[in-house]
Parts: sequence; C-alpha cells; structure tokens
Amino acid sequence: MAFNKAVLKTRTLTAIVFAAVMLTGLLWNHWTFFILFSIIHMGCWIEYQKLLSLIDPNYKQKSTIHSYGIIVVGWSLMWFFTNGAFEIVGFRLYTVGWWPLIFLTILPLIDWLFVRKALPKNIAYSIFGLIYISLPWGLMINLRCLGMIQKGGDSYSDFFAFALPCTLIFSIWINDTMAYVVGSFMGKTPLSKISPKKTWEGTIGGAVLAVLIVGLIAKSLDMDFLKASVIALIASVAGTMGDLFESKLKRLAGVKDSGNFMPGHGGFLDRFDSLLIATPMVWLYIKLVVQ
Repeated sequence: MAFNKAVLKTRTLTAIVFAAVMLTGLLWNHWTFFILFSIIHMGCWIEYQKLLSLIDPNYKQKSTIHSYGIIVVGWSLMWFFTNGAFEIVGFRLYTVGWWPLIFLTILPLIDWLFVRKALPKNIAYSIFGLIYISLPWGLMINLRCLGMIQKGGDSYSDFFAFALPCTLIFSIWINDTMAYVVGSFMGKTPLSKISPKKTWEGTIGGAVLAVLIVGLIAKSLDMDFLKASVIALIASVAGTMGDLFESKLKRLAGVKDSGNFMPGHGGFLDRFDSLLIATPMVWLYIKLVVQ
C-alpha cells in the first residue's frame, strides 16, 4: 500500500485529540469519568443499532421510543453502579433502582402500540445490547467507585480511584499496540477467519508484553505488581475476544467500520470493542478474588 501523507496526518491528529479527551475524562474527577463513558455508551448503542439493522432489516421496524428508550434504559443502568459521590441536588444516581426493569416489561407493548408489531427478535436484540454495551460501562463506572474511599458520611476521596479503570484501559491500549508490532514483524499464523490480519504470534506477543509493561509500571508506582499483571492478562485475552466479536458483527453487516466518529480510526465500537468484554471479566476478578 502506497504511503499517504494526508491519511497519516489525519490519523495522527485524530489519535492525539482522542488521547487528550480520554485522559481528561479519566483523570479529572468522577463526573468527567461518568460523562466520558455516557458519551461512549450512546455512541456504541447508535452504532450497534445500525449494525443490527443491516444484519436483520426487521430491526428497523421497532418504534422510535424503543430505539431511544433502550439507550436511556442502558444509561440508567450505568447510574445504578455509581455510589454516593454521584449526587445532584440531593438525588443520588444509583437510586434509579428498578427503572430499567419497568421499561423492559412494557417494551413489547410500546412496539405494538406504535408499529402494530412487536417482534420478539427485536426485543431480544435490544436486551442483548444492554448486556453487551450498557452493563460493561456500568461496571466500568463501578470499578472507579471501588477505588473511592468514603471519608465519613457523604464525603468521598477519589485520589487513587482512577487506578483500577486506568490499569484496565492502558492494558488494552498496550496490548493492541504490542500485538500490532509483534504481528507485523513475526506474525505468520492467522488467529481467526473473522479477522485475517490478526495472528497467533501477535496476539500472544501483545499479551506477554502487556503483562510485563503494566506490571513494571505498577511496580515503579509502588502499586501491586501481581494484581496489575493479572488485570493486564485478563484484559489482553478478553479484549481480543471482544475485538473478534465486533469484527463478526461488522462482517455480518457487510461494513468495514462500525462508524466514522474518528476519521481514519472508525467508530465507537471499533475503538472500545475490547473493553466491552474485558471490563466485566476484570470486574469479576476484582470482586471475587481481590476484594
């Protein structure tokens, strides 16, 4: 492929802006973190619905209330995983409680009222979207909450609360970068027909280097070396599965990218597909093993 200076410039500038926005949202405070992943949540949902409409045209028959209502339900599911630090004029976000369940109960009725048809598959697709997209971002919010220290009453300190989610996210970034580098130089054995460019050599090399790099960074920052290394390993393996799953969706839909919000880099799902699978796996490790 011929070198294209204009394309390289576009990709580089987009990557710089992306990194700046991500780091600001991740590190500023718990509200910027929540806003960042709320935007990512909406972008992923819009692209997910677009892909499903290409895979199964019947999904287009859902009502407008269904289309946007399920996104709001997913967002409220994210609220459920917050803690007392997320409070607005006395209202705590986690008190949404059973709102998502109530909406899901009346979802078939909504579709029947507005389109005179409630296709079970469409409702199943949307419920799967809650599991695939909304739940992981809710758990990402919860990972940050797990690192917050309650100082007494309603007062919270989140000085180190970014450590868990950032370890996960940086593990994904390092794994992807190292897998690309190792695969470019040593890759010979295709990993899967779903994503022909991925190789076993690149995948294994990326995971090994991610574990080593993240572990060493954690040790240099006086963090738990073993915990960080395990998070990196889980993120690398689960992240690869997430990437393959999203590639399968795109292949079924007949598209190269899930969207184009990042010129030269694709859409929201293209950027965050690895985290959608890795986040629940890391959350389970923290809850079941670490805590």
